[in-house]
Amino acid sequence: MSRTALRICPLCEATCGLTLTVDGSRVTGARGDREDVFSKGFICPKGASFGAVDGDPDRLRGPLVRREGVLREATWEEAFDAVAAGIRPVVERYGPHAAGVVLGNPNVHTVAGALYPPVLLAALGTRSLFTASTLDQMPKHVSSGLLFGDAGAIPVPDLDRTGHLLLIGANPLESNGSLCTAPDFPGRLKALKARGGTLTVVDPRRTRTAALADRHLAIRPGTDALLLAAMAHVLFEEGLTDLAHLAPHVQDVEELRSAIRDFTPEAVSGACDVDADVIRALARDLAAAPTAAVYGRIGSCTVPHGTLASWLVDVLNILTGNLDRPGGALFPQAATDRPPRPAGPGRGFALGRWHSRVSGHPEAKGELPISALAEEIDTATREGEPIRALVAVAANPVLSAPDGDRLDKALASLDFMVSVDPYLNETSRHAHVVLPPPPPAQSPHHDFAFNTLAVRNQVRYTRPAVPLEPGRMAESEILARLILAATGMHGADPAAVDETVIGQTLGKAVKEPHSPVHGRDPRELAARLTGDGGPERRLDMMLRLGPYGDGFGARPDGLSLEKLLAHPHGVDLGPLRPRLPQPLKTVSGRIELLPRPIADDLPRLRAALRERPAGLVLVGRRHLRSNNSWMHNVPALTGGSNRCTLHIHPEDAARLGIRDGAAVHVKGAGGALTAPAEITDGVRPGVVSLPHGWGHDRPGTRLAHAATDPGVNVNQLLDGSLLDPLSGNAVLNGVPVRLSPAAAPA
Repeated sequence: MSRTALRICPLCEATCGLTLTVDGSRVTGARGDREDVFSKGFICPKGASFGAVDGDPDRLRGPLVRREGVLREATWEEAFDAVAAGIRPVVERYGPHAAGVVLGNPNVHTVAGALYPPVLLAALGTRSLFTASTLDQMPKHVSSGLLFGDAGAIPVPDLDRTGHLLLIGANPLESNGSLCTAPDFPGRLKALKARGGTLTVVDPRRTRTAALADRHLAIRPGTDALLLAAMAHVLFEEGLTDLAHLAPHVQDVEELRSAIRDFTPEAVSGACDVDADVIRALARDLAAAPTAAVYGRIGSCTVPHGTLASWLVDVLNILTGNLDRPGGALFPQAATDRPPRPAGPGRGFALGRWHSRVSGHPEAKGELPISALAEEIDTATREGEPIRALVAVAANPVLSAPDGDRLDKALASLDFMVSVDPYLNETSRHAHVVLPPPPPAQSPHHDFAFNTLAVRNQVRYTRPAVPLEPGRMAESEILARLILAATGMHGADPAAVDETVIGQTLGKAVKEPHSPVHGRDPRELAARLTGDGGPERRLDMMLRLGPYGDGFGARPDGLSLEKLLAHPHGVDLGPLRPRLPQPLKTVSGRIELLPRPIADDLPRLRAALRERPAGLVLVGRRHLRSNNSWMHNVPALTGGSNRCTLHIHPEDAARLGIRDGAAVHVKGAGGALTAPAEITDGVRPGVVSLPHGWGHDRPGTRLAHAATDPGVNVNQLLDGSLLDPLSGNAVLNGVPVRLSPAAAPA
């Protein structure tokens, strides 16, 4: 008999509410939940394909353990025995940093992925942490850390109230939003235009988002920071700055004016390939708008000056008085955030507290560049031990990181590797143990990370729509047992991991003067927690201690897990509100507009004024039916225009003798590949585009549908040496390539 169940979609950052149709234990349909307080019924093709994603026959149903060189089915007990036997000897002989941890993007889309990796890292004590953030968003974390003192304090555009939106390197009609959680992003942009607002898009491609814009600037890739610096210059030069309510909270304004004096529109015009008059008009329009927001994303982060571009996005919002005001860019307040601390000076944000062993890359936010992972495994130096054991959780860096061939070989050389992954993919195929989590319908869902980036404050939680199948293990239990096995406590009760975290958190909360439970007995508080198992008890604790929580009775109308479960479509917490100075954690207690690391990096940007690409440069592209390498094994999501083709402008194609559909040989610093050409004027001359996440042709994987049309791994064109020096983020866009017609069909 069919029934319905609610589920928050975990397939992208929009976090839309779904109503699933369930037949027995199988999800047979998905539609938008019209009563969801946030998404109000919106759904995209990924959400509509939830059942196909959930029921993919290639999902692993049980653990695999490598025996005599071959991955074979095993029991859960055998798998965790192997983990303990593989990791502990490495740590005990070579030290904690010889055990590396790689966290992939899907971690932030699950409850367990948010709750347990921090515990694993703290327990291991390793500095060898690599995540997908250094392929995507680390420049924004670093710029926020330097400006506001908190790498997690990322302002988002107030989409529903702004009158002027400037998008830099963002394509939300395809991505559904990134570092800006907004169900129905397309509808919100159309509503902006319907109320008389202005949308400007800066992108070297005429994306679907750019086609919707009032103004599209096809900028030369990698020059976003120059454009933004010139706009800031115009604001100063023409007396258009107006900090308004921000004035008491900002320092270094005059120092900033002096630092960007060289970046005139005329000086940057040639490098950006944007007329100086257009740059001045952009700045004037931004300053004149009653409300405005500047929003930059992956296209402006994955370039040589990604941190400077991210910093300048917020500089423009600050100089026009649009930061922290309705219609501008505001700091969301999630229900599971820590209780607001009193405003005042904080510890600030530090870079380079340690460095990678081989190339000396500085850490950022506790992470090393994932581009350096291969060399940290395969290169011996006098400085410490190479990585000899690796824990990979929901990560596929062989496809997502530069120079996948080198990383492929490096992973094969490890003493031990464990992968938590539902698939045997290009990375997990190297593991000695594979621990597969259950399909999403069999897991609970709450968005810890994305609610801190949401364009409206709200909170939602859905329990599993389908009971856990026999033989499967909940992801929370998998990660708890992994923590125990990796840290010398193999065989202990996995519930002890959650209870330890609860005890430590409550013990700290009762000592904090601004906490709602200050002075109370942590054991009494723990006894009042509700929920089915450790993860729900931890969620209840976070809700009750949070900014909207009941404070364990101190605020009777506040949130708790019990109240949230009584509202299955979520609880609306209202529009974003001004919050300064409370979010600031800088040493000064103010917005530090020109931090020293930024000032020290500006000469590198000045040098870019003279740079011009000698030939073609490569950029990536997103597709609505895809999310990195996740969903290429789902037939419903790989049809139509979601193909791995090389976009090339007609002028460039004619000059190089390349025909539409013909095979093209593409060569970069890291390697070469062959892909079919797709000739289109949707990309500007001098630029070619390949999508990310393809290349499913390596042996030893179990991705049957993806292998039928594998595409090519665009990151194999990169050697991993190009990084944004402040954040360690890989340079994936604007990289030089050479093209020639291939002799054989693609």
